[in-house]
Amino acid sequence: MKMWIFRTAAVVISRRALLVLAAVAGIQASAGVNAADVNVGDKAPVFTALDQDGKSWKSEDHVGSSIIVVYFYPADMTGGCTKQACAFRDDLSGLKQKGVEVVGVSGDSVRNHQLFRKAHNLNFTLLADTEGRVAEAFGVPVTKEEKSVKAVIDGKDELLIRSITAKRWTFVIGRDGKVAAKNTMVVAAEDSRAIADIVAKLAKQQ
Repeated sequence: MKMWIFRTAAVVISRRALLVLAAVAGIQASAGVNAADVNVGDKAPVFTALDQDGKSWKSEDHVGSSIIVVYFYPADMTGGCTKQACAFRDDLSGLKQKGVEVVGVSGDSVRNHQLFRKAHNLNFTLLADTEGRVAEAFGVPVTKEEKSVKAVIDGKDELLIRSITAKRWTFVIGRDGKVAAKNTMVVAAEDSRAIADIVAKLAKQQ
């Protein structure tokens, strides 16, 4: 009898443990567990997404001809993300002279990107990663939860809704298709300057 009670308790404990593990797994899934672990020296993921004009942007059409900066950011029309985007806008001419192409990626829609570019005269590509597939391919943590940003653009109230929010990470893809740099502790306003320094170092190594 005692043995039977002991075994039953063990089974109950095991089931509770499984429930706890399942709950933890559910929390991680909703928070966006990394689907990959892309590091410096690895082959960069091949990806496709819609740009701000609703056109298909394929990485394979760009990698090789330029150094590609792929920067992931949380949301259009927010403080830090606006500073980051405007800094890339202002520094883009110098980066282009060094053979750099800049691509911003967030969970915002094509329409959101159109509004963001219009509001701040952005001059580089923004990709709509509305399902978080590009972020997860790079191992960037994402939160899958609907969020919104209110903004006044051209005197009109706009509501920008997104269902995916990515962490602020930046990658540099060399002409060889490999990840040349990875930054998971990005300072939004300083990202473009950091990229310029990285590109200068890469040039010396070649």
